[in-house]
Amino acid sequence: MALVVTAEFFQNRSVLVTGGTGFIGRRLVAALLERGAEVRVLVRSVSRRLPDRDSVEGVTGDLTDPISLICACAGIDTVFHAAGFAHADAAATPDFVTRHWAVNAEGTFHLLNAARTAGVARFVFLSSVKAIGEPGPRCVDEDWDTLPETPYGQAKRAAEERVLAVGRESGMHTVNLRPALVYGPGMKANLLRLIKAVRRSWLPPLPETGNRRSLVHVDDVVQSLLLAAAQPVAAGQTYFVTDCRPYSGQELYRLIRQALGRPMPRWTVPATVLWGAVNLADGIRGLTGRRDGQARAMLEKLLGWACYDSRRIVNELGYRPLWDLERALPGLLQGEERCE
Repeated sequence: MALVVTAEFFQNRSVLVTGGTGFIGRRLVAALLERGAEVRVLVRSVSRRLPDRDSVEGVTGDLTDPISLICACAGIDTVFHAAGFAHADAAATPDFVTRHWAVNAEGTFHLLNAARTAGVARFVFLSSVKAIGEPGPRCVDEDWDTLPETPYGQAKRAAEERVLAVGRESGMHTVNLRPALVYGPGMKANLLRLIKAVRRSWLPPLPETGNRRSLVHVDDVVQSLLLAAAQPVAAGQTYFVTDCRPYSGQELYRLIRQALGRPMPRWTVPATVLWGAVNLADGIRGLTGRRDGQARAMLEKLLGWACYDSRRIVNELGYRPLWDLERALPGLLQGEERCE
């Protein structure tokens, strides 16, 4: 029923999407077009390939250029802000810190100002679970309010706070969405590296540590964006978005092997052994000056916690995940195989 409501809601409605050429944004644009919306996409260059060029209006602009954003927001009813500087796990070098703040924080401030000036009615911000501090060995809901420690998280949090403040001050319908790690066709980064590691037998059988990590399919992120704009109760709220099925590291390993048609080994490698191997490898690479930390980062993600409870968006907006990783993996593996 909720998705039917969004179909009616967006008919002939003028919408601006930032990040509309990206992994999530392209699917959001397609969903909006299916629902009869009039879609404008913010692009930094006219040469940037637009999704469905015949049906989408491209407008040139940049989040760091406030004047260009005023033109982009003119005549727009709803803004979906999905653009950003996405290197969440990058080292906190001065250049990266500056870039995160300039794009993810100040860029959102500029877009909000332009939207307010243009009389935009709705503004939905695609934030991240990184906008809060690490929850540790627990599954948290939106009441967990620990401040983030990374430059990416701090910039996202500042943007979230401004989004809600503008909503309170102006009456604009503003919403923050915090998706967990997003998977789906065309995905990059951590989950794709894990799939490749299992496929190529680089990763030994993982132990069950009882950890839990939240994920979400890209199509369900799009569902949450549409609902956040269409449902009046969402105004002024912040929501976690997951596929409602947290996974342990061993479960991720097992599901990938299952999708590959490989049985789960009867043995596992203890966590202490895995950490010892990573420490040894780091030490050897350190002697050669080539330490990169990728193996350590992957192990931390596989055996550590990052669990978020998304019952609030389920209960308040009627969000219903269409995917979990077990159902999605066969298609993801086929796509990853074609790209090799």
